[in-house]
Amino acid sequence: MTLKVYLSGEIHTDWRELIIDGAKGLDVEFSAPVTDHAASDDCGVAILGAEADKFWHDHKGAKLNAIRTRKGIGDADVVVVRFGDKYKQWNAAFDAGYAAALGKSLIVLHGPENSHALKEVDAAALAVASEPVQVVQILRYVLTGKLP
Repeated sequence: MTLKVYLSGEIHTDWRELIIDGAKGLDVEFSAPVTDHAASDDCGVAILGAEADKFWHDHKGAKLNAIRTRKGIGDADVVVVRFGDKYKQWNAAFDAGYAAALGKSLIVLHGPENSHALKEVDAAALAVASEPVQVVQILRYVLTGKLP
C-alpha cells in the first residue's frame, strides 16, 4: 500500500526533510506547498501583474497557492500539518480544517506551547505529534504494523 502524504505548515525549519529522510524505505509519496517564502508570497504578482494594494498582492498569491494546496490535500491519504513556534500560521490552520472537512487522516505536529491555541485542531486530528520522528513512526506503523 502506498501512502500519499501532504506536508503542510511552517517553512522555517527542516521538519519536512526529517520526515522524508526518516521514511526512506517506506512506501510513501510526499508532496508539499511551495516552501520558498518569497516565491509563495509573490507568485500572484509575478505571474498576473503588480498590485498597488498589499491586500490584492496577497490575494493573488493566495489563490495561486490554493491550486497546489487543494490538489495536494485532495490527493493525500494523510495530511501532516506542522505549527512552528515563531509565527502564527493561519494558513496551516486552514489546511488542517480543509483536510478534516475532506475526511483526510490528519496528523498535527507542534510543541506544547501551542497545545491550548490548537485544541480544536488537535481534536480533529487522528494523532498529535510533537517531533517529526513521531510522524515517521506513525507512518511506519500504519504501513508495516511495527512499533518503534
